[in-house]
Amino acid sequence: CSGLIKIRLKFLNDTEEVAVVRPEDTVGGLKSKYFPGQENQMKFIYRGQLLQDQGRTLRSLHITDNCVIHCHRSRNVAAAAVLPDPGAAAPDTGGLPVSTGNLMVPAVMVVLAVIWYLRINYRQLFTAPATVSLIGVTVLFSFLVFGMYGQ
Repeated sequence: CSGLIKIRLKFLNDTEEVAVVRPEDTVGGLKSKYFPGQENQMKFIYRGQLLQDQGRTLRSLHITDNCVIHCHRSRNVAAAAVLPDPGAAAPDTGGLPVSTGNLMVPAVMVVLAVIWYLRINYRQLFTAPATVSLIGVTVLFSFLVFGMYGQ
């Protein structure tokens, strides 16, 4: 048993598996030993770095006894085969991608605010049915927004 190290493979659901390997073993060898047939679906993360080079040894990555490697299993093989370029950084959009659908709610809110401003400052231009309709649209929109984002 000399020369063997234990590595903890930790999964997203907080389960762990202990892998007994040699420091000379490669990342690809570790994948094929513990995840046979699923090597292309598995991604290993060690100290915040994605282990992309399948030929690197555990010793060269400074993985020692009782280290933790986080494991992620991709759902589809095609997406796992294409790894992102580590040099190209994706812009941070704050969690929501910018698209027309995401801009609809703020746009409608601005339109309603402008109409309410006009209603308050230029009362003579709004009839009673127009005011009731404005109230109805505002209430309906409020229910829609709270239903979508209030969860």
